[in-house]
Amino acid sequence: MTTTPITVSIERTVDPARIAEATAWMQTGINLATQYPGFLGSGWVRAGASSTTWHMLYRFADDAALLRWEQSPERAWWLESGSGFAHEQKTERRTGIEGWFDEPTVVTVEHSGGSTPVPPRWKQATTIWLGFFPLNVVFAYLTAWLVPGWDDLPLALRALITTLCLTPIMTYLMLPAVTRLLRPWLEPRR
Repeated sequence: MTTTPITVSIERTVDPARIAEATAWMQTGINLATQYPGFLGSGWVRAGASSTTWHMLYRFADDAALLRWEQSPERAWWLESGSGFAHEQKTERRTGIEGWFDEPTVVTVEHSGGSTPVPPRWKQATTIWLGFFPLNVVFAYLTAWLVPGWDDLPLALRALITTLCLTPIMTYLMLPAVTRLLRPWLEPRR
């Protein structure tokens, strides 16, 4: 579970003969969600005046708050009350970390028939390794050359210094760069 804000985007198809009812229904869903702790905001838009596609966004403080809303009896009642005229087509959840510390490159998309997975763990691990290995080698050479007595320091202290220096570089420079380079390989085939 994440402890960062999570945004949910839902695409629905709405019966064009029941626009007024669907409009009231959407607003009712927002009004119900506002009563839940951790609610950070929401909104909805229609794709166009004659479109049957509607988009709804809502945001909660973390997974736990979102889960309370999504498993609530109020939400279940609300979804059931709209089942005759509004049909969910796609759901996306974004936390901002799926893209490894930059803009998300892969999001979880749930279609009415299933979901599109994030990259497999082995691809994520390979991507991290491709950034970490060269950075670690360069750091090891530089510290051995520039810091007298580096090899005489206790192993735990060297590991502490190394991770304190390399973690921000990995987080803000290497992983976003490697992720961008490998994006076509990381994204699931459609």
